[in-house]
Amino acid sequence: MIESHSRHGLIVISAPSGAGKSTLCGKLLEDFPARLALSVSTTSRAPRGQEQHGKEYFFTDSQDFQKRITADEFAEWALVHGNYYGTQKATLEHFWSSGRHVLLDIDVQGAASLKKLYGDRCFTVFIAPPSMEELERRLRGRGTDSEETIRKRMANAAGEMARQVEFDRIIVNEDFARARAELDQAVREFMDGQESGTWQKAP
Repeated sequence: MIESHSRHGLIVISAPSGAGKSTLCGKLLEDFPARLALSVSTTSRAPRGQEQHGKEYFFTDSQDFQKRITADEFAEWALVHGNYYGTQKATLEHFWSSGRHVLLDIDVQGAASLKKLYGDRCFTVFIAPPSMEELERRLRGRGTDSEETIRKRMANAAGEMARQVEFDRIIVNEDFARARAELDQAVREFMDGQESGTWQKAP
């Protein structure tokens, strides 16, 4: 576990695809603009469209990414569909040195890695759908995914839902306004507790 004298921490949000995680993360950044920064991941894939280095991602190649893995530069990383994605420790330190907590929108595996590395300095939140039936309805309502993609996302969701007990907090996104308010309160309590040195995970 990494020890640090900084009073700032990590807020890690995970959820099955379609549960509303990205929208809730966006609202968190709106609600705490001076205290919270969104982590920028590093990837070995090529930029898409108007993506810019240092904004959406830090772009590199597979060889360089693997060198950084060997050098233990990542707090967490994964190989997804042939491309590497990861969070550099230096990125987190950069935001902490600017006096902000860091928000990460990542999968359950990445959340577990960060929790193992940073311990109580890392606050993990799982955004759950009201039910698997509602999750499927939301995915189909997007109108952007093929039937095969929807089946794959639902299969992945079942595994992710089984791991929600590993998280510090579970928020059910049934009513968006209520979920947003609950997430805001939980994050505010964590940040206040970190800064005062009094934060403890609720029983």
